[in-house]
Amino acid sequence: MWLIMTFYNLSLHPQILKAVTEAGYLEPTSIQLEAIPKIMEGFDIRASAQTGTGKTAAFLLPTLNHLVTKNPKQGKGPRVLILVPTRELAMQITTQALKYSKYLNQIKTVCISGGVSYQGQMRDISRPYDILIATPGRLIEYIEKRKIDFSRLEILILDEADRMLDMGFVEPVEQIVAAIPSSRQTLLFSATMQGSVIKLSEKLLNKPIDINVNAKSISKNENITQKLHYVDDLNHKNRLLDHILSNNGDDCIDCAIVFTATKRHADQLANELHDKNHSVAALHGDMNQRQRTRTISQLRNGKIRVLVATDVAARGIDVQLITHVINFDLPNTVEDYVHRIGRTDRAGAKGIALSFAAGRDTPLVKKIEKFTGQQIDVSEIEGLEPRAKSQSRPKQRAASPRNSVNRQFGGRPKSQQQQKRNGRRG
Repeated sequence: MWLIMTFYNLSLHPQILKAVTEAGYLEPTSIQLEAIPKIMEGFDIRASAQTGTGKTAAFLLPTLNHLVTKNPKQGKGPRVLILVPTRELAMQITTQALKYSKYLNQIKTVCISGGVSYQGQMRDISRPYDILIATPGRLIEYIEKRKIDFSRLEILILDEADRMLDMGFVEPVEQIVAAIPSSRQTLLFSATMQGSVIKLSEKLLNKPIDINVNAKSISKNENITQKLHYVDDLNHKNRLLDHILSNNGDDCIDCAIVFTATKRHADQLANELHDKNHSVAALHGDMNQRQRTRTISQLRNGKIRVLVATDVAARGIDVQLITHVINFDLPNTVEDYVHRIGRTDRAGAKGIALSFAAGRDTPLVKKIEKFTGQQIDVSEIEGLEPRAKSQSRPKQRAASPRNSVNRQFGGRPKSQQQQKRNGRRG
């Protein structure tokens, strides 16, 4: 007889359970079942789990449970520091922390990141608070100005550590760690546990417990239909995308994220689609916080239907309305592919992931299939078939496109030099 685990089996504080129940959570996910008890026991944790597995609650719920007990040390600085790579993720975790702590009136959460005025953040950190959620760059500015007291810090959490290191935050993270107490509990969450992430974890963690939510088991994405469109050139990509976004058939797109390789491509593609009367906006790292917040809000409210984004900007986006993810440019890594398509599998919703691939992308496609344990079906649209017929797999046919002529726009750079010419990533 199977025992159905609920959050009530995890010995969480009644006020936390009340908030979790109101949020509609019924059963803990795998990462929550494994991580929450160990975190509550005080162990350092090194966890490998993809976005969308419930990892935010996996570290927030036991952390809040710990904060219910008062710290004997007096002060107004944080008891918990959560480091994240992007502003969007910082905001998302802040929203979750406020949701889970809504009945814990004594626990205060502060978020600091770039792109937001110093005045409001200075006001927040000048008052007593318990949880500090921060991006490395802005936090270091406050540390150097001696505006934050870490004397009562008890828990350090690094979320999306792999992305943090990919973005060049190795030295900032080490600088921040040097400024906080060494006698702390440390929790590190990462989509992958390789290379620099392992090295960093060995420096920061004390006899950690490893938790690995098997990448393949969560990458199956049973609710996501994956399709691959082979393309000849950029103009072919352009015509395919316009047809797909204009299709009113069974695969009608309600809300989509289109991923590009660079910031410049995101802007250029958004402009092209706007000229074709699609409700669209771009999202990338060169936009200030107000612009990014407004764009995400417009996506959630249905004011825009298509978001053209880079990987860095899309980290932390949690919009349950997304029905389609379109890889206009394939990502550099298989992990990023899984992360991208997971944008349309929120809360168990069904979705469709479409990828455009040139012949040179075939090795990457094979790596993705090996990593996920799934074969991606090759699909063709009548009238928009690739000229090259080298693919041997069975192909799915789709409806004929409407006649249209499209201008070219940026595609995937072939080299680092081309990347510099075409625009920086993120």
